[in-house]
Amino acid sequence: MATHLLRNGATCWLFRNCISQRATGIREVTVKEWFVKEGDTVEQFDNLCEVQSDKASVTITSRYDGKITKIHHKIDEIALVGKPLLDFDVVNEEEDEAEDSSSSSSSSSTSSDSSSSENEEKKSAEASATPTGGRVIIPATPSVRRLAKENQLDLAKVPATGKNGRVLKGDILEFLGQVPPGTNVPHPTLLAKTPSAAPTGATSVPVPADRVEVLKGVRKAMLKSMTESLKIPHFAYSDEIDMTQLMQFRNQLQSVAKENGLPKLTFMPFCIKAASIALSKYPIVNSSLDLASESLVFKGAHNISVAIDTPQGLVVPNIKNCQTKTIIEIAKDLNALVERGRTGSLSPADFADGTFSLSNIGVIGGTYTHPCIMAPQVAIGAMGRTKAVPRFNDKDEVVKAYVMSVSWSADHRVIDGVTMASFSNVWKQYLENPALFLLH
Repeated sequence: MATHLLRNGATCWLFRNCISQRATGIREVTVKEWFVKEGDTVEQFDNLCEVQSDKASVTITSRYDGKITKIHHKIDEIALVGKPLLDFDVVNEEEDEAEDSSSSSSSSSTSSDSSSSENEEKKSAEASATPTGGRVIIPATPSVRRLAKENQLDLAKVPATGKNGRVLKGDILEFLGQVPPGTNVPHPTLLAKTPSAAPTGATSVPVPADRVEVLKGVRKAMLKSMTESLKIPHFAYSDEIDMTQLMQFRNQLQSVAKENGLPKLTFMPFCIKAASIALSKYPIVNSSLDLASESLVFKGAHNISVAIDTPQGLVVPNIKNCQTKTIIEIAKDLNALVERGRTGSLSPADFADGTFSLSNIGVIGGTYTHPCIMAPQVAIGAMGRTKAVPRFNDKDEVVKAYVMSVSWSADHRVIDGVTMASFSNVWKQYLENPALFLLH
């Protein structure tokens, strides 16, 4: 809110308040509510009106004591930045107060946005201290005067560090003993009421120093791969899978798994095999994009990459030729990759030639996610945690069901929404009806 000063006789000052032209990015505001009317007497810091910009609602306060003479806008009218908002007279009953206001306001402006308090210091009048009426007028902004008033402090007693003897907020806080001498105090975070001093004998907690760590190994590889990944236009698709029947089917196969040297059979081999079956029906999901020749390369092998958490970080090796392997064989290969990852013995061949990716983020937590495609692959899936939830069966009875969420990301330059949804439906069909695996 800018203020323009006119002399009106010997005993009054006429002020015109305007919406500040320095309100960054704001050209107009809507007057939402007036807290005063013409003829009202106001004091410094009284609320005048509330305005609404496209960024925020702001309450404009009075910077002077005086009487409202004219209101330029009605409620819901548009007030342009830099145009008059209201006029009021400041009665010069106490000449020193009027002169004090004029010296600090003749070239000052206050933003209508409360976030502009930092500019307030710069916009205030740079007036030197001048004696008037037997009293020295101290240059200070309205916010500084308000802080001094609320702390019952005489500005003349505060050592000024601002230009031309201006008293700053930091000067007042130093004088009150709230901050050490010489401390820079940011304007936006200042409160009118300063906090109480810390208890005597309180000890400060040391702050750890910043640490710089050069990216290397898995983290350096992730930087490169994810930078390339996010250049791909991702298409997202999500669904839920009822894992109840698969849970029973898996439990029946646990004894077979132990006979084949597997301590435990998880859901992941089933998900991998179901993905391979779906890739056979929708081979474009198992392709890669060659931008140089603007062509698609349809991969014959289903080398399905799986995310594995290792002591060195998250790595994504792949299980080769899943299209020719049984669920037990896939489970063995998966366990071997996990073991090599744990011991740090994964080879470059384990990472080479991946064609499609699956991530089982559910073992950590969460439901839905937005996985990033591993270029040059064109699709990836991420499974969430399997949860027990109530569901209706075919007889409209509420039953306990085990439901897993899945989130797919596809390269939208290659795969459209119908293809991704159809692929997901095939994958879902095998997981919800695990007897179908016997056909493969």
